[in-house]
Amino acid sequence: MRHLKLPLNRNTSKITYRLGNKKITPPKTLSICILSYRSNPFCGGQGVYVKYLSKALRDLGHHVDVISGEPYPELFQGIRLIPLPGMNFYGYEKTLSAIKKRKIKNIADLYEVISYNTGGFPEPLAFSIRAASLLLKKTKAKYHIIHDNQCLSYGLLLIKKKFPLVATIHHPITMDLKFSLRHEKNLFMRLLIKRWHSFLSMQKRVARKISHILTVSESAKKDIHRDFKIDMEKIFVVHNGVDFERFRPLPHIKKEPFRIITTASADVPLKGLNYLIEAIFIVKKEFPQIKLTVIGKPKKGGSTEKIIKNYSLENIIKFVSGLDEEQLVEEYARSSLVVAPSLYEGFGLPAAEAMACEKPVISTTGGALKEVVGDAGILVPPADPKAIARAIIYAFNNQKEMEDLGKKARKRIIENFNWNLAAKKIVEVYEEAILTHANS
Repeated sequence: MRHLKLPLNRNTSKITYRLGNKKITPPKTLSICILSYRSNPFCGGQGVYVKYLSKALRDLGHHVDVISGEPYPELFQGIRLIPLPGMNFYGYEKTLSAIKKRKIKNIADLYEVISYNTGGFPEPLAFSIRAASLLLKKTKAKYHIIHDNQCLSYGLLLIKKKFPLVATIHHPITMDLKFSLRHEKNLFMRLLIKRWHSFLSMQKRVARKISHILTVSESAKKDIHRDFKIDMEKIFVVHNGVDFERFRPLPHIKKEPFRIITTASADVPLKGLNYLIEAIFIVKKEFPQIKLTVIGKPKKGGSTEKIIKNYSLENIIKFVSGLDEEQLVEEYARSSLVVAPSLYEGFGLPAAEAMACEKPVISTTGGALKEVVGDAGILVPPADPKAIARAIIYAFNNQKEMEDLGKKARKRIIENFNWNLAAKKIVEVYEEAILTHANS
């Protein structure tokens, strides 16, 4: 293998590499393909990442295609979506309905049927097989770089033989597994949880074979290094951005005193919602007018419904879901306080979006939340309802200070979490990956 010399101080607009005796300069305009096995922005942070990163890359003058499974992303004008449908079992109430409508057409479909019906999570691997087939056999597209959005499946190993490849790991799913097992005592359910997370061994093996890994926080970088056994120098931290023109204060909407809002997937232990509910019960004794709005949807008969009933908080806590971004911003505007109770976050996008809306935020220090919130919010330990309750009471008793904290929060987001800046840094990583591939 020939030695690739990388400059120590790089200016990405005029970057030149030396490959043996030849000088190589990456193209100024890149043709980029983002792979994402599910990408709807209302399904989680991965969809938001695809939506806004693709736009920021386009705004820098690059050409961007997105190959996605269902649910499909919402993309801005000028970005091409290449749909790659699978069995989409999560879009049907009954498995047989999906099979009847979708039909088993290839090996990826067959694998998806078998894995899903035996308690596995087949979407990433099935998607990677379809993507490899599309990129290697059925298209003549000439991409400069393929960017995987945490699929981390075996099909990528075929793709990387032909194309330069980088992958984003928002956080290692080992953390989800860890907290799920910690909060589940039933042996049978623990076995089901382990079965569902069995794709993790594949993700670890594939990730270690990718030369450039992107992640969204220093906290996530450390966890990826520890759990996936990836060298630190192969992991590049680029913070997510926030669309602070969309996520903004709305002065014309009247703020409701003592109204708290949180974004949390109910019945997912990692999100820490049960600890916030317990804190609400404590605060209610001093502030009976307290209200909590949860952006999310509880499972019928799940642990969240049970704890709300146990504390008799049915009239205090309401759930809303299916909101578009503008409706979400309006919900933030009506609230007086935002709480992020997560036990762990790879980044913490809901907290950042709330801060952009000029809302005071109480956040745990779980994962990257401390990194995102910094000194522009109130920080409490994870899994500590009494600490959350004390912080809420303090906030209710110090409204002027909270207004100032909200202004500080928005300033922090604007200055530190910008999609344009993120895209520029990611392009640097693309360039290194392109030259690494050329040297292999």
